[in-house]
Parts: sequence; C-alpha cells; structure tokens
Amino acid sequence: MNQITYEDFQKLQIKIATITAAEKVDGSNKLLKLTLNCGKDDPERVVLSGIANHYTPESLLKKQVPVLVNIAPRKIMGIESNGMILCADENDEPILLYPEKYVKEGSKVR
Repeated sequence: MNQITYEDFQKLQIKIATITAAEKVDGSNKLLKLTLNCGKDDPERVVLSGIANHYTPESLLKKQVPVLVNIAPRKIMGIESNGMILCADENDEPILLYPEKYVKEGSKVR
C-alpha cells in the first residue's frame, strides 16, 4: 500500500452533495450522468459515475453522497465530469456511501 502524507490528504476536498438528477449516458452501459448540489456556492455540478450496472437513475434521486470536488475535470463520452463520487468497493461492486442523517450540502468530509 502506498502511503501519503497528512499534507497530501489535506489537499483533497470532499464534500457532501445531494443528487438532484440522474440519467444514463447514451452509448454507455456503465455510466450515469449525475447532477449534484454541492452547496450554495456550487448548486449544480455534473459528475459521471460508472455505477449504472448497479443503480438505476431513479434510485439515486435525493440521495446524499460524498464527492471529491477538486479532482481535475475529465471529458468522458463528450461530457465533462467535474468530480468523483466516493463508493466502497466490494468484489468489484460499487456501494454508495450515505450519511446516516441529512447533512447540509457542501459540508466538508474529514
């Protein structure tokens, strides 16, 4: 396992976001296009996630998830993804992580 320093960890900006819209990406079996509310200063952020084989768009609406917001944007299938939702990985199956109660959008994860 590669170790990072505490200073490296501090560079990560992970916030709680609410999924406000979700749809399958045309031409992809794995990708979902998620629209996230990451707080009052970031109310609409698009993130692509390879979870379509495990979650339907309808099942994700209004769910809260942790999202890495300061990862460099990446264009996938012509759509710019501006973040990465965090999941657990169990036998190559993504398991979404949720707060146990409502958390204000934009709250920092630490």
